[in-house]
This record gives sequence, structure tokens and C-alpha cells, in this order.
Amino acid sequence: MSIEKPVLDTESIVQEILASIDREREREIIARRFGLFDRKETLEQIGELLGITRERVRQLEKSVMTRLRSTSADLPHISEVQEALAAALKAAGETARITALGASLTAENSRTDQSRLAFLTELTPSIATIQEDDNYYQAAGTEGAHDTAAIKKEVEKLVATVKTAGVPLETKELTKQAGMQADRYTAALASISKQLATLNGRWGLVKWPTVNPKNIRDKIYVILAENGKHMHFNEIAEAIKGSDFKRKDVTTQAIHNELIKDKRFVLIGRGIYALREWGYKKGTVADIIAQVLREANEPLHRDEIVKRVLKSRFVKETTILLNLQSKNQFKRVAKATYELAEAE
Repeated sequence: MSIEKPVLDTESIVQEILASIDREREREIIARRFGLFDRKETLEQIGELLGITRERVRQLEKSVMTRLRSTSADLPHISEVQEALAAALKAAGETARITALGASLTAENSRTDQSRLAFLTELTPSIATIQEDDNYYQAAGTEGAHDTAAIKKEVEKLVATVKTAGVPLETKELTKQAGMQADRYTAALASISKQLATLNGRWGLVKWPTVNPKNIRDKIYVILAENGKHMHFNEIAEAIKGSDFKRKDVTTQAIHNELIKDKRFVLIGRGIYALREWGYKKGTVADIIAQVLREANEPLHRDEIVKRVLKSRFVKETTILLNLQSKNQFKRVAKATYELAEAE
């Protein structure tokens, strides 16, 4: 037997709350400012529509919201909203983004659903709210556990912890380093911050491509880093298509083109690429043989040359031997033993 997820009829609830506002102009201001039926509008846009100043719109909005909050216990369905929000927040770790709450409490979790839910959290007793700005997404929390100031302080602690670490952290490790009590709470708090991003269970700064890849090259980097070893460009393309990236509809040719352009990637075999940071260097097989002999500073047996070249190139042994025997830059000095022909 399946259990239906709890759904608030936010449209009906909002309509009844708006009906409790006596003046039509005030109802219009609240509906437009919170985007209860369409997109959110600015003070200027509403003022122009109603023929009043932006400051007057601000004053009326503040007055109406203060009045609604003061009588929130008497508002239609507010106890139902409070019960649903409390349950959803408890499940999320006492705090959550409005988008996450909308997924469990509204029918479609559309932008309008989220706007209505955000409006209702503003009116619900015992619910702390965080307004969206440059640093935070719109969110709510259980006021008894964490008020607005406390939530922001803990989010800032997580951001500072990630910055100090300098690398993405698993949720469990982030919880430990930040001194949080539970992984679920850590993840909920981190999701509120616009400075943090997550990918494959790790949290990092939003500017880090390892957790927030913005282009094909960044996605290639993440795939190779996650795989931990070289990959053919066809494999990379398939991995991106099967990933959790937001945009993953890319062509194999586009992948190949970006691999060639970006210095982070090194061709180490026929269509096979690795990360430069793993110690690989650009160059042909002959270049790598020369590097091996140069670093050895003495003649080497061909078997040893092959062994060392294969550490940085994914090619057949015959390819290495063919280069060794056919290139003028290498000189045989004894049976199956070679050195650089050039004087260095």
C-alpha cells in the first residue's frame, strides 16, 4: 500500500488569507510582491501600476505583513500549514530551502508554489525564515531549534570550514570538521548557502569546477578526477551523459575538441587522455623516450626504456620500440641498449 505524500493546497490557502485583507490595493500589493499568482514584482513596478510611490508600496507591504503576523493564529488553515512545515523541517534536519520544502509539500513545486510556500512561512508561528540575497537562498527553519540569526551563523561556519579545507569535503567530513551534530543537518544548512555547491556527495565553493562544473571542459575534468585514471574520449562522453550534471547533452566530437584545447588534459594514447596533475606531460612517444633517457643520464636497455615510457603513455610496446629504432635522436650503444644521439 503506497503512502501519498503530504500536499498543501497553497493556492486555496493563500486565496483565503488574501480575502482576510480588507482593502483591494493592499491585497494587490501582497500578491504581486510575493509572486503569489505570477512573477514577483518590484516596488517600482507595483507603484507605477497603482499610481503611488515605491516608498508608499513598501510602507503598505510592511503594514499588512505586520498585521497578518500579529493575527496569524486566526488566519485560515495556518495551523495546518504549521503542522506540515514542522514535519517537513524535522525530516530535513530542522532547516531547509524553500525549493526542498516545496518538493514535499506542494503538488508541482512550481515557482509559484514555492512563492506561495515562502509567503506562508512568513506568517507561520515558530518558523524562522531566511530571505534570499547574494549569500543565501530562501529558506526556513524550526525557530525553537534555530532562529534566523543562528541558521545564518551556522551556514557561515560551513563556508569557512570548506574554505579552510581548500578541497571539496564529503558531508560526513564536513559535519566533523565544522563540529555539527548530524550529516542531514549539515547538508540542509549547506544547501542554503549560495557560496557552496555539491556534486557526487561532496561540498565545495561554488567557484570550484569539481563541484560546480560550468562548461564541457570542467565536466571532463570532474569525470577524469572521479575515475582516477586515464579514459578514452568516447568513455568520457558516455560518462558525462550518465552523470548528475545539470546539462549533459554533449557530442563526442565536442568532448574531443575540448580535450585537445585544455592544458589540464594530456593525450597518452590513441584517443586516451589523463590529467596533467597526475604527472603526465605533453609530447609524442619519441619525446617521452628522450625524456626518459635524459633523466637517466646513462644508456638504458630497451626493456627498461619500455617500462619507464609505459608509466606515462598508454601505447603498445611495439610503438615504443619502433620509435626507439627508427628515430635519429636515439643511438644504440650496445646490444638492445640506447642513449640520446645528441650531446647534452
